[in-house]
Amino acid sequence: MSAAVIWLIIALGLAGAEALTGDMFLLMLGGGALAAAGSSWLDLPIWADGVVFLIVSVLLLVVVRPALRRRLTPAKSLPTGVKALEGKNALVLDRVARDEGQVKVDGQVWTARPLNDGDEFEPGELVTVMHIDGATAVVWKNP
Repeated sequence: MSAAVIWLIIALGLAGAEALTGDMFLLMLGGGALAAAGSSWLDLPIWADGVVFLIVSVLLLVVVRPALRRRLTPAKSLPTGVKALEGKNALVLDRVARDEGQVKVDGQVWTARPLNDGDEFEPGELVTVMHIDGATAVVWKNP
């Protein structure tokens, strides 16, 4: 059996193993083995095939793999709904106290209550939405 056939078998084995992992590591090594199979058909010494395998595998791992992973990895999703309001600034419209108040967040008016029961915020103050509790914005003012 020639060295080229052995390198092809190794390349196919690595590509098949990559199907089980999905990490793109073994696929890059398979590309190196495929390049070594090509160099082995040029009747180069066996050590030259190993050098081709090493160089091509390292290049694929360093250059191609990061770009391929960025392209195939889904982007982190943006928060939607009430989760998107957390951390946003709000303008106090009506006095916010323990059981009363309104704030305007991103152009929408929300009923509001302070994070700490003793806090009170007057109209015109800027507060931060800590979280949404039902239909009420729980707000806090940075000191």
